[in-house]
Amino acid sequence: MDKFGSQIRARWKAISVVIIYSVHLVHAQDLAPRAYVITPIHSNALTLTYAFEKGNLIFDGNIPITDATAKVGVSLFNYSHSFSFFGRTATFLATVPYGIGNFHGTVMTTETNAYRSGLLATAFRLSVNVKGGPAMDVQDFPKWQQKTLVGLSLKIVTPTGQYDPMKLLNYGANRWAFKPELGVSRRWHHWLLDTYVAAWFFTTNNEFFSRNQYNPGIATQSQAPTGAFEGHLSYDVKPRFWASLDGNFWFGGRTSVNGRENINTLQRNSRVGATFSLPVSKRQSLKISYSNGAYIRYGGNYQNISVGWQYSWLGKPN
Repeated sequence: MDKFGSQIRARWKAISVVIIYSVHLVHAQDLAPRAYVITPIHSNALTLTYAFEKGNLIFDGNIPITDATAKVGVSLFNYSHSFSFFGRTATFLATVPYGIGNFHGTVMTTETNAYRSGLLATAFRLSVNVKGGPAMDVQDFPKWQQKTLVGLSLKIVTPTGQYDPMKLLNYGANRWAFKPELGVSRRWHHWLLDTYVAAWFFTTNNEFFSRNQYNPGIATQSQAPTGAFEGHLSYDVKPRFWASLDGNFWFGGRTSVNGRENINTLQRNSRVGATFSLPVSKRQSLKISYSNGAYIRYGGNYQNISVGWQYSWLGKPN
């Protein structure tokens, strides 16, 4: 009986790793070109995006999982607004995602499938230009020419996603996440180079896979900080019509359950991709992007394709 119980516990421990890295890393390290390029104050934009992720899960032989795959479709609603912050350009961005996913893996010779649909964690981002981009009205903006921009931002991911502490598979992480970032953007005529350096910090999930038949008590899960670098090289054909090459790299983020660190969950991963933006009218544009894992030590090795529609306008909110 003890041997059977240990096998069950090992199986659920292995599946938990599949869930953690297939769900929460899907959008943790997205590629975002031109994140620090400024707009006139009182600029507003609504963006609807559909992103599809498909790929394998890599565990470096540390746990008994084979043929682990995930297919996740995420619909995102974004709203952004720019304003003057002590004479500098600032932008507020809110993101609400909804996901539908199918997960599959063979754990200790047993095939395991799971399906989930629901809200992912809502995120907010505030960015402020600190060099090269004073706050400007739309009348003054055409006279300005970008050279070097330096900006700071803070992204906050809230514990609002779908979460049930009795289940392993959740779209929410039941914790807060904070991402401070420094970004530099430099223009040379039609060419634009963006570079970012950031770090992720996480609070503790105080109810991780708890109060069920496999763990009748309450478990906690924590994660070490994660460092991230990102770069984009883009070319302007004309205003709002551009293409970019994208890449990033992130490292760290070991997880611990009840204070016991799992050294095998160390991440050293990177993605490469491309983004294409096309204006379709004065206020509307389309954005298409593709990315794939370039080097994945641990976690999800996904192909991602997304299509977004944006509607923008000028004016103060009522």
